Amino acid sequence: MSYPEKYRVRTLEYRREGHTLEQTSKVFKVDITTIRNWEKRLREEGSLANHEIKRPFKKIDPEKLRMYVKNNPDAYLREIADVFKCCPTAIRKALQRLKITRKKRPHITRNS
Repeated sequence: MSYPEKYRVRTLEYRREGHTLEQTSKVFKVDITTIRNWEKRLREEGSLANHEIKRPFKKIDPEKLRMYVKNNPDAYLREIADVFKCCPTAIRKALQRLKITRKKRPHITRNS
């Protein structure tokens, strides 16, 4: 979990007011190295905003998954998982990253 952008900005403002790294560290309860990293980032990038984390697909090829869903629109997550040899949760997360929505529910039979 990262610090909010406003907190980072306020910490560096306090530092610019003439306080030492040690004082700033004690007041804001942030490590000195972190404050230095924020200062460096502000100099180089001009912003302290959070970076968006982009994680690559590890086991599931996104294009193959996209094609499979296109060719088999009625497939359940567990069926897709069997084809890709992984768990349904991994398929669900991969579909979310590809922004493909699934509205399937498991079929439940009732004994009447």
